[in-house]
Amino acid sequence: MPDAVQLSADEEQARQRFHDDYPDRPPAELAVVIAAYNEEANVGGVLEQMPEEVLGLRTVTIVVDDGSADKTYEAAKRYPRALVAQLPRNRGQGVALRLGYALARDLGVKYIATTDADGQYPPTDLHIVLKPILDDTADFVTGSRKLGGAESPTLIRRLGTIVFARLVSVLSGQAITDTSNALRAMRAEITRKVILDQPQYQSAELLIGVLAGGWRVVEVPTVIRRRASGKSKKGPAWLYGYHYGTVVVGTWLRERRRHKPA
Repeated sequence: MPDAVQLSADEEQARQRFHDDYPDRPPAELAVVIAAYNEEANVGGVLEQMPEEVLGLRTVTIVVDDGSADKTYEAAKRYPRALVAQLPRNRGQGVALRLGYALARDLGVKYIATTDADGQYPPTDLHIVLKPILDDTADFVTGSRKLGGAESPTLIRRLGTIVFARLVSVLSGQAITDTSNALRAMRAEITRKVILDQPQYQSAELLIGVLAGGWRVVEVPTVIRRRASGKSKKGPAWLYGYHYGTVVVGTWLRERRRHKPA
């Protein structure tokens, strides 16, 4: 199957600037990709905790500033061990992560992990999602707040997690407990083979694409902490849930057609 990922002009522009900014990049086996939008107050705290190695793998951190209106880009650039890319305008978390995955592949890493820039997923938990892949019991590992926990989740968020997990479980035929966890790890080649078109709600698109592609998916217990500061950018819960649901169903229908036997 040919590569499924196509980058936009904005992404290619940011990609070229990234390589111009970092002509001599350190060798690494694991890339941690962080999409950041208006997280000037939080991204530094995340980068301060980022390890140089995870389970013995040399690790590089790639921050993609998604056209922030604040000084997220400048805040991330203060950390010499972080490689920072910047989209020229706000495109959405899904696009920022898609670019980050491409940059990670450009570096030649074997594995890619993700976390958020808001401090809800401590970098010290990265080994939890990476270990099953290194043990060769999984190709894609995602954290689960259902198996672990979440600090002060609202009732509607808890219900949303349950509803969408059950929906994806029914559609995919594999039991899933959390479809929107940002702490995950995967083999780098997965990000080249799975279609990534969603500017938002990308966690569902990626997970369903991986399941449909026959990759081995494992969930592990993780805890989502409170945001270090600021508010969630997800908007009203009902609107988020509506759009998230349409992405879940739409992605499943697309992948069903895509992987239909000839």
